[in-house]
Formats: sequence, structure tokens, C-alpha cells
Amino acid sequence: MPLTTTPRRRAQFHTLTVSAVRPLTDNAVEVTLAVPEELADDYGYVSGQYVALRKELEGKEVRRSYSICAPPTRGELKIGIKRDLGGLFSNWANDNLRPGDDIDVMSPTGAFTSKHGPHGMTALNDPEAIAEESTGLSRYVAFAAGSGITPIISIVRSLLEANPNAYMNLVYANRAAMDVMFVEDLADLKDRFPTRLAVHHVLSREQRLSPTHSGRIDAEKLRSMFGTMIRPEVVDEWFLCGPYELVQLIRDELSSIGISDDKVRYELFSTGDPKAAPEANAGRAVVADPSGANISITFRLDGLEGQVESPKSAKETLLNAALRVRGDVPFACAGGVCGTCRAQIVEGEVDMAENYALEPDEVAAGYVLTCQSRPTTDAVTVNFDA
Repeated sequence: MPLTTTPRRRAQFHTLTVSAVRPLTDNAVEVTLAVPEELADDYGYVSGQYVALRKELEGKEVRRSYSICAPPTRGELKIGIKRDLGGLFSNWANDNLRPGDDIDVMSPTGAFTSKHGPHGMTALNDPEAIAEESTGLSRYVAFAAGSGITPIISIVRSLLEANPNAYMNLVYANRAAMDVMFVEDLADLKDRFPTRLAVHHVLSREQRLSPTHSGRIDAEKLRSMFGTMIRPEVVDEWFLCGPYELVQLIRDELSSIGISDDKVRYELFSTGDPKAAPEANAGRAVVADPSGANISITFRLDGLEGQVESPKSAKETLLNAALRVRGDVPFACAGGVCGTCRAQIVEGEVDMAENYALEPDEVAAGYVLTCQSRPTTDAVTVNFDA
């Protein structure tokens, strides 16, 4: 069948200028990016979304995704970048980014946003489709670990500012007090909303007065929280952001006490799989099999149709195949986490190895993460514009 879907707004790279760099901890900075007026509409976003940054380092293109850490503000973006052990981009950014520097930044995307309200979020990267927060009584709980606070602090602030009847419990896990990002910002929010915001710092390597706030968050600690400071049965929406193991633990515990999955929003740092790196899908060298044992992949991007032959023996992803003929195919994490490479299967079938970004209704509608999807039929047609 032909690809006739009307193209949706797609995330694209533009060069932005760094206007400020603020130290958050010894190992993290907040970077403010100036958005010129002519690009302001392209960089409209919703709290909880992210941008990808692109830079050539050590002779290769490197892309990394970072959540926006401030509520929507026309003309600027703020992101938090924490050093990763051995992280090429994060260490470079912490050591080298300065006001006046230019860097390629993808327009905002992502679905880690509140669904609370009469309509909720109806389309990825479509801020206009998100209803304004209702003014009724709303209770929220957020769990963040380390740099997982980056999208969470934006969501918390936006929800509290939008609704005078919104209440938020924030549990923030770190190793030690010196690792807490946005510590002053969180204190300011607590001062602004003293009766509507509760912040619980949990430190795994420092002893605190309360056992609940000391040590790693495990199932026993979660059950203790749910029996005291948090009442899960009255919570309207949950937000979880951190490493896979912690997020999955909380999801499992919530499921075990009957909390519906549609109330739980989550985002991961990564899958924890070292093979799931952005470099894994950068158009690696693949050559079509002259004997004809190939898979025919047709794709639509920005209203234009492309085609590429993929040898069955290569078992390459849809993303890798498309990148071999079009370098502007959208992707960021390439680990099944961010959702930037989302597309819809129009014809044929694929096997999607991992999915930490798509909602069940998106999967049911034929959407896949192309960085994780490998064809299982001789021909596949995929639409990035859907």
C-alpha cells in the first residue's frame, strides 16, 4: 500500500549557542542554550521532554540525549549534564562547554510527560495536544535517581504552578549529599510550595536519621514508604526516572499492589546494556548481497521515499539500513530508550528486540523503534513521518 500519511513535525538539528553554564555538583552542570526567535516555534516543548546534542569527538559523530530541566520558556533551553564514568560526551561537555560555544541541538521530543487532564498527550512531540492542567485536586508521586531528576524537576514545577490543588511527593535517590543535583532549586520549590511539595532525599552511602531515607531503595524500603509517607491508592499519576533496575523495581511493586500501568510514566537513563550505545547504529558498513538474498526496505521521511537493500545475513536494524542511504534519519540513544527513531510499519513484519519508549497503544498501531527492529519478511515498508 502507498505511504500517504501526512508528515508530522519531526525533530531536526539546528545549531544553538550556549548562553550560560552553571555548576550543579562537582560532576554535573546545567547548560542554557539560547534559541533565536526564528527557531522558537521549533523548540517549543513540554516538561519532561528531551533534546539530543550532536558533536564530532575523536573523529566520530557523537549523539547524546539530555532532558530539559526547566518548564517551557520561549527563547531558551536548560539541560543538565552529569559525568558518566568513561562517558565521552558528558566528560567533554563538563570540561569544555562555555558561554558562546555553538553546538548542534535536536528539537525537543519525548513522551515522558503528564497525561493528567481531560485529553492528555495524544501524539509524540506534539505539545499542542497536551491539555492544560485541570484545577481539581491532583496527587502525584515522583521517583528520581541521580541525573533522573533532570526531567522530574521540570515536571514537578510545571504541575505545581499550573494547579493550586496539585500535591507532589518527590523521592530523590543519590549516593551522597554532594551528588544531589539541583539542591538549591529543590529547596526553592519547597519554600514556594511548603504544603504541596514533600521532598524525600534517600542517600545510599550516608546514614540519615530515618532508616527509610538511608541505603539503597529496595522492595522492602518501597513497601515501608507506601505504608507511611505515600498512599498509593490516592495517587493520580506516578513519574519514575532513573536506571533500569530501579525503575523496573518500582513498576513491579506498584503493579503488585494493583496500581494500573496507565498511571505510571517512566523514563530510563539506559537499559544497562553496553551494546545499546548510540554508536551501534550509525550506518555501519553493509553491502547488499549480489546473490539476491536481500531484504527490500522502503521508507518515507520528510515526504520523500527511499529504498535500500539489506542482506539477510547482516541482520541489521531498520535504522542502520536507512542511515546508509540517508544520513538525516532521526535517532539519538539507539538503545530503545528515547523513542527518537520511532516509525510505523506499513507493510511487512519486524522483530523489535527492546522497547522502553513506546506506549502499548503505539505498538498496537504498528509503531516500532527502528533502532531495535529487524525485518522478518522479504520486504518491509516503514514510515518515519507517521
